[in-house]
Amino acid sequence: MTTVVVGAGIIGTAIAYELQKRGRPVVLLDRDEVGRGASYGNMASIAVTEFMPASRPSIWRQIPGWMLDPEGPVRIRPGYMPKLLPWFLRFVAASRPGKLRRLEAEGAVLCRRVYDDLLPLLRETGLEGELTEEGCLSLYSDEAEFRADREHIEILERFGFPHRRLTGAEARELEPELSGSIGIAVLFPQNRSLRDPFRLVNRLAQRFAALGGEIRRGAVAGFERSGRIAAVRLADGGRIVADEVVISAGAYSGLLSKMLGEPMPLETERGYHTQIMSPGISMRHSIIWPARAFMVTPTAGGIRVGGTVEMAGLDAAPDYRRSKVTVRRAQSALPNLRCEKFSEWMGHRPAFPDTVPVMSASARTPGVFYATGHGHLGVTYAATTARLMGDLITGATPPVDMHPYRVDRF
Repeated sequence: MTTVVVGAGIIGTAIAYELQKRGRPVVLLDRDEVGRGASYGNMASIAVTEFMPASRPSIWRQIPGWMLDPEGPVRIRPGYMPKLLPWFLRFVAASRPGKLRRLEAEGAVLCRRVYDDLLPLLRETGLEGELTEEGCLSLYSDEAEFRADREHIEILERFGFPHRRLTGAEARELEPELSGSIGIAVLFPQNRSLRDPFRLVNRLAQRFAALGGEIRRGAVAGFERSGRIAAVRLADGGRIVADEVVISAGAYSGLLSKMLGEPMPLETERGYHTQIMSPGISMRHSIIWPARAFMVTPTAGGIRVGGTVEMAGLDAAPDYRRSKVTVRRAQSALPNLRCEKFSEWMGHRPAFPDTVPVMSASARTPGVFYATGHGHLGVTYAATTARLMGDLITGATPPVDMHPYRVDRF
């Protein structure tokens, strides 16, 4: 019984490794090299406190103003808005109070078990040392900024995620490079970071291959079905016979689901980062500044600056002004940060309007499974997604109720 996993980012590679480990022959298929999509450029954060749905009224009510601000935290390219409208209407619909509470709980369930799944995976792959001990500092200039983020803190308190409020001076004791303009900080001790997330996905691929898994490069042109899935057809004319297919191709999963007659409301939240290899400073913690919409993480041998969201589809050219904006904002928190020997990157994060991933068997084609839509939490959810999908695909009982993550919930 051969399983073809389409998508060799952190989600697909972790699933392929999990299934191969369980004795399933697996082909891991991607049109690009392993880990070269969003998994290459993520902010390296195990962000277990960041499950709060984006579809909150406090967010979407600001979107019209953000559209007029080229440096705003969310940028929607005007020409893309007509295509985005159906997704955006679902996004607004997900903001009803009762719906928000359910979505918060569905995210919290996954985040609570992240380390139960991630730590064993790191031990198996010999990467225990890749996970830092330090957490993340959330920064606020004053009480007004802190109150504006109080909704986030209250959700964490409701679900029991640890955090600790600090004065600006206490935050600078932890990170001396922080600006004196920081008046308040909150430490999220569980939001640890990876020293290099690209190394993790590559090590998983190596372990997968060592167990007998096959890695193939090719673009999917279609699928063959006869009652159930039978094969994956490739753009070069080849085909891979498949008893099962897992669609885990990130923001491109929606295109593949349409080929299977099962469209899903999946959009790309285009993210940017700047990797600075000569920053002139050192850091131990990652930092975020909610009011200024950026994050900084020491990772990949330097310091990575990212943040903001751009909605412009899969095909538009990158706008690296977004990267330059976040670097300037990062320098307001880290005044000694230099941007030397740097590279800029743009990638596609897969986003559903309710912010919750799909981890599900197909509702239409036996033998097809989906694992996509992890948004900003791909590396956070990777090990847990692999565990849950491994159970679903092999017929074991997952340790959590999978009904909320079904593909036909929309």
